[in-house]
Amino acid sequence: MPDRPPQPSLPSWHPESLAQRLPALRRRTRLMSETRAFFAARGYAEVETPALVPAPGMEVHLAAFRSEFRPILGEGAYPLWLRTSPELAIKRLLVAGCGPVFELARVWRNGEVSPRHSPEFTMLEWYRPGATLDGLMDETEDFLRLVLPPRVTHGGVTTDLTAPFERLTMAEAFSRYVGGLDILATEGDGAALRAAASAVGIAPRGEEGWEDLFFRILLERIEPELGRDRPTFLTHWPAPQAALARRDPADPRAALRFELFVAGIELANAFDELTDAAEQAGRFAHDVAERHRLYGEGWPVDQDFLDALAHGMPPTAGIALGFDRLAMLAAGAETVAETLWLGGWPYGATTG
Repeated sequence: MPDRPPQPSLPSWHPESLAQRLPALRRRTRLMSETRAFFAARGYAEVETPALVPAPGMEVHLAAFRSEFRPILGEGAYPLWLRTSPELAIKRLLVAGCGPVFELARVWRNGEVSPRHSPEFTMLEWYRPGATLDGLMDETEDFLRLVLPPRVTHGGVTTDLTAPFERLTMAEAFSRYVGGLDILATEGDGAALRAAASAVGIAPRGEEGWEDLFFRILLERIEPELGRDRPTFLTHWPAPQAALARRDPADPRAALRFELFVAGIELANAFDELTDAAEQAGRFAHDVAERHRLYGEGWPVDQDFLDALAHGMPPTAGIALGFDRLAMLAAGAETVAETLWLGGWPYGATTG
């Protein structure tokens, strides 16, 4: 069997362990109330969507937890998965006309354990029909300034939330931190990115593909510079990383997507949502094939979601924010497990 993650000295059910976490847990409870009040005041409805689903999400590199449904009457078993995000379910509600909505959703991702990750965690997602990516950034700023203290610190990095949030495009970030590398000019072309990286002193690893090299540069050269003195929105991602986002009409090489960094932590991921069912179907087919190529397993395309999208989803901007990480920042905790009532895997007090 594989090694277990490091275990704390006391299980999280121990009275001393709970006493240590109680201030952070109380802050988490207050944070939930503040979150609900913020969205209620802005006309959002809180929703609850299914946790067991036929397709847990379409992201290539996310691993999910598999289950199966056995009807009481009848034969056979049907595979179901614990969702990695409520996104596809919430968008069905937008098609139905439910208007602006949010969900504090319990979600699951396999293979993710660290001080900032737990295999089971809470995701705050909200979607507003008619909103733009800029409008969503404005609303996100308002939310964080309401629920977090004026300054937050994690891992020795202190961020001032009273300062204007930085809005930095991916092209600007590569130009600033990677020696002027023009990332959009290499879109999806591994050979072009390897050549451009070599020209600025980054040695490719063999025949490293575009995506692998892109993320290595992003993780090593750019992300360590983000969300430090002030929060940073990293916007306009290269189109191969569009996921469920629209391409930028002003420059189709880029996708209308942002990630938010606070105190050096990736806190949220957002899209100006793709509403074209045919284009989404093509992306899903590519993702399914790529997941099988890389990992030899997976799940089929969520056809019911595509049918809903074809029926018509209004133009929408939506965001997924890691609520446990938000609670960690609000409480000044070192790990997300300190903000969980029964800790991390498998109920540890310090492993998140």
